[in-house]
Amino acid sequence: MREFNVTGICVPNMHYMVDTSDKIEQIYKLVEQKKYFTINRGRQYGKTTTIGRLKKRLPDDYICVSISFQGTDDEMFANAEGFCQGLLELIHNALMLLCEEEASLWIDENVTDFAELDYFITKRCQNKKIVLIINKVDEAANYNLFVMFLKMLRAKFQMRTTGQDCTFHSVILTSVRDVRNLEYISGGIVKNSPWNIATDFNIDMSFSAPEIETMLVEYEKDYHTGMNISEIAKEIRFYTSGYPYLVSRICQLIETNLDRNWTVEGVQEAIKLILKEKSTLFDDMIKKVEENQELSNLMYDLTVGKIKYPYNVDDPVMKFGLMFGFLAKETNGLQIHNKIFEIRITDYFIAKNLRKWR
Repeated sequence: MREFNVTGICVPNMHYMVDTSDKIEQIYKLVEQKKYFTINRGRQYGKTTTIGRLKKRLPDDYICVSISFQGTDDEMFANAEGFCQGLLELIHNALMLLCEEEASLWIDENVTDFAELDYFITKRCQNKKIVLIINKVDEAANYNLFVMFLKMLRAKFQMRTTGQDCTFHSVILTSVRDVRNLEYISGGIVKNSPWNIATDFNIDMSFSAPEIETMLVEYEKDYHTGMNISEIAKEIRFYTSGYPYLVSRICQLIETNLDRNWTVEGVQEAIKLILKEKSTLFDDMIKKVEENQELSNLMYDLTVGKIKYPYNVDDPVMKFGLMFGFLAKETNGLQIHNKIFEIRITDYFIAKNLRKWR
């Protein structure tokens, strides 16, 4: 039997999943159009699962290379040779799971600098639709050698548009931070991100109530609880604003801790449990608030202070909160992303104030 999953990638034959086919089609169109883009969303927002589903959607004539710098040691970023060889090894290992013959083409000990890497990629990408996906870019974003690699990809992308080069068909970066806002140091000078070729990624990754219904329909086929699917989906959406982790966690708790109480009251009981538990998601939010006084002040104003702010695209604190998924832009102004976040952060501020008064 399948189960609700909140850790790692979701797999259709193992887990109950929201049907995100429409979103995947929109992303596929970007790939088909040879776009380079970044999927940057908050933690546990379904980025890895989305990439997994996209890979299955790509036609057979595409070669999908999905790599991550997570877990690589600092030696890879010590010099150009280490980076170039490390990158080729990551690509080779990813391709070994798909096609050993193609994988064997991505090993060359003579590629020891970026000029050689540039030419090597040109040769390997000729007459092929190779999609390069780099997951968890945050792990490498602070290294200048990775920024140099992005600069090389930008140059090759621009040369391709005039027919002067061959390169990856499409490049997708996944991260929490928007790599287009990345700054790096070159020659002692702070420079802006070279990823300014990236297409805007405006696809809504949150789950709508009808999308949540698709997951509940699959569950109901197995257990026949008699739940009012539409009502439950709307209640979950109301409290989560479709934040993927929270949607799945509510369902998981109803299934495992609340004796399958698939009612509005059951959803509310699951939310009470979530508000009391420790999790990476909440720990990260509180950590960011404690480290960033301006963010703390803003979120305090929005919750305890009940102050309304219009969104300002030039406000770095607002952009920071949006980037990490703590805040959301609504028609009536800036808000905490969802009601669960709002309750959790409000309780944090109230407890903090009580400690000050004692």
